[in-house]
Amino acid sequence: MRPALLALALSLIAASSATAAEPLLPEARAYSSQDAWRQPVAPFRIGERSWYIGTAGLSAILVKTDAGAVLIDTGLPQAGDMLLQRMRALGVEPSQLKLILHSHAHIDHIGALAQIQRATGAQVVGNAEAAVLLARGGSDDIHFSDMLFPPVQVQRIVMDGETVELGGMRFTAHFTPAHTPGSTSWTWDDRVDGKTAHIAYADSLSAPGYQLIDNPRYPHIVDDFRRGFATVRALPCDLLLTPHPDASGWNPADTAAPHKNPLSCRAYADKAEAAFDKTLAEQRAKAAPQEKR
Repeated sequence: MRPALLALALSLIAASSATAAEPLLPEARAYSSQDAWRQPVAPFRIGERSWYIGTAGLSAILVKTDAGAVLIDTGLPQAGDMLLQRMRALGVEPSQLKLILHSHAHIDHIGALAQIQRATGAQVVGNAEAAVLLARGGSDDIHFSDMLFPPVQVQRIVMDGETVELGGMRFTAHFTPAHTPGSTSWTWDDRVDGKTAHIAYADSLSAPGYQLIDNPRYPHIVDDFRRGFATVRALPCDLLLTPHPDASGWNPADTAAPHKNPLSCRAYADKAEAAFDKTLAEQRAKAAPQEKR
């Protein structure tokens, strides 16, 4: 089928699929998860080569190149079979997936990474900090040591600012050590609405329940968060994507118009830093009376 006709057919399939919600992916016994994280949605196009294939609440991005495909994040472990099916529906057989990139090593974003890697033989790419946690399957995570996942071996270690290339597409790693010490954001160029666009997949910047004051496991946590905010603000960013799509104004469940309320990278970082500052001030205020004793 000619490329234009194939794209039209897939768009029609997505539109028809959106009319009836698919069953939720199964709940796990070991941990709880939001329904939206397990709600499949029809794949939709982000750019000429970039597709959203995740669930309503967790992003998974497929980028098709002339030399194979790249997957960024996978969602929960339960999403593995769904992602393989989505890739096939978009013309990507398992052997054609060549690279797997990720944001950070938490079960809700890389839970199916091990399954996808086994099924495809794709090379897993990440930084040294994340590689240690991935190899341990999440064991001894600084913040969430109870969220274990199938261990994964990183085959290529990247440095901050390093570029990974496949089929003429270049993906640049940006270390944004906020949500986790190994958090990584990725940028690449695609064509959107007929124009070249800088796409940023900016990692999470939240600090849910984190100890920000006198954390013995992470003494420089506040400094790293500041670095993460600053790096995200400076990303080349015509179009922002995030591991939790709603954080950047996406609603994948609305495949007809999934991006009604777009955020810029700067707005995303500013909002996250304001929430961080509020939490930091609260923790400092709570710690102050104890220091006077």
